[in-house]
Amino acid sequence: MTTPQDLLIVVLDTEAHCPVTPGDLSLALAGAELIDLLKAPTIRLDGGRIVPGHLPGPADPLLTQAASSFVMEEPYEPISDWLWRRGDRLTTTYMTALEAQGVLARKKGRLLRDGQKVLTDSPARLRASMRWSQAEPVLRTLAISLGISGEQTKESSPITDYAVQTVLAAVSSALEELQAERQRRTIEQAAFDNLWRALE
Repeated sequence: MTTPQDLLIVVLDTEAHCPVTPGDLSLALAGAELIDLLKAPTIRLDGGRIVPGHLPGPADPLLTQAASSFVMEEPYEPISDWLWRRGDRLTTTYMTALEAQGVLARKKGRLLRDGQKVLTDSPARLRASMRWSQAEPVLRTLAISLGISGEQTKESSPITDYAVQTVLAAVSSALEELQAERQRRTIEQAAFDNLWRALE
């Protein structure tokens, strides 16, 4: 399993208490992919831009897909631009992958919507839960950026890798930008509704 998959499992496990919008989650998943690719190492950062390497890509199909999406020529692509581009509907992509792996299943029940996808008791879920309970720094930081805290058995270690810090900061900025855009649209819609009421 990968950091994005673990993040999605943690989000699904806490969804009833702390719902996360697909758009926010997609940006965080893209950031998680970038961090896994930095650790591979399949890429490096140079001045906030993603520089693809020449090492073999990762074994995970979705990370391989992410690695193949990088701009291969100078001046390369800024982290923020890639997050927005890669993050387009990425939540759906990962949900589909987890379902194919049996980590998610469509179940019916008195308290469930018809065909609702729920987590199964899988090794992947156990691994993600252990990583979460141990307050793994990257996973915890990404979850917190989505508004998820929860209880861990110990404090997170500080993240000292500058490249990882840079990606996490870019994810946080993208999430803030998305929230600001939502607020702007809400204000514009409210003004539009008020105008129509005044004309009635």
